[in-house]
Amino acid sequence: MKIAIINGPNLNLLGKRETTIYGEKSFETFYEELKLQFSTIQFSYFQSNVEGELINELHRVGFEYDGIIFNPGGYTHTSVAIGDAVAAIKTPVIEVHISNIHAREDFRKTSFISAHAAGSFIGLGLKGYSFAVEYFIQPK
Repeated sequence: MKIAIINGPNLNLLGKRETTIYGEKSFETFYEELKLQFSTIQFSYFQSNVEGELINELHRVGFEYDGIIFNPGGYTHTSVAIGDAVAAIKTPVIEVHISNIHAREDFRKTSFISAHAAGSFIGLGLKGYSFAVEYFIQPK
């Protein structure tokens, strides 16, 4: 099984940025733990702060992977184009947010991704990524 993890803007700063919201663990450290936890899964990981690069990566993996775990970061609330990219691909997408976007500023309560995703894990910290993997590996 092939699962792509795609992270959007500022997620390269996990462990350094707003640790009271996002925690003190870097995504790279968590990613290594995730690969050990799910050793039979073939993972790929991509992070970008650039909207077009995220769209290009969705297009690249969106017809050949079994699942995509996608944290679009701040683009969740602003990018119709990324929502359209999720809608255009065949591979199912699980939207993940480390913080509870519904308990934050009002503008964060809008997602241009959710309507096109198979589901969402919101506000569960990095554990949301693990739950998304478990969703993909469960028998359908």
